[in-house]
Amino acid sequence: MASHLLRASARRGAIALAQSQRRGYAEVSDKIKLSLVLPHQARLFRSRRSVQVNIAAATGDMGILANHVPSVEALRPGLIEVVEATGSKKYFASGGFAIVHPNNKLTINAVEAAPLEDFSAEAVRSNLAEALKIVNGNGSEEDKLEARVEADVYEAIQAALGKQ
Repeated sequence: MASHLLRASARRGAIALAQSQRRGYAEVSDKIKLSLVLPHQARLFRSRRSVQVNIAAATGDMGILANHVPSVEALRPGLIEVVEATGSKKYFASGGFAIVHPNNKLTINAVEAAPLEDFSAEAVRSNLAEALKIVNGNGSEEDKLEARVEADVYEAIQAALGKQ
């Protein structure tokens, strides 16, 4: 009997909490404060008030607006697009984590990242061909695995350049 009352009370509390925390769409005036941090550089992009940030999460591409539910997302090699009222800026990140904080803050910790315009499509094609040659060659298993990771990153850069 006591356990039944406890469960009913907990259920009512959970329903009331869920109703009080219903989320709506972000207001037009709401912005998200972004910090893009690299281990070798304090910040690549600092605390801009962005309308939206699009990331290449491990679970799929994701757009983050103000008032987004707090979360931690692993990043795969891919595009980070920062959309502001005046336009957008694109970066390529090799991987890392995106942390959405509850107070309209987003921190992206990337292993490596650079503005997309810094990449040459021709250099990417050439380096991808070289990496694939090693993957399909007679080298050691370790060399092949390293080259496969390298090829995956070059393929992601190539895809990001194609979205420009």
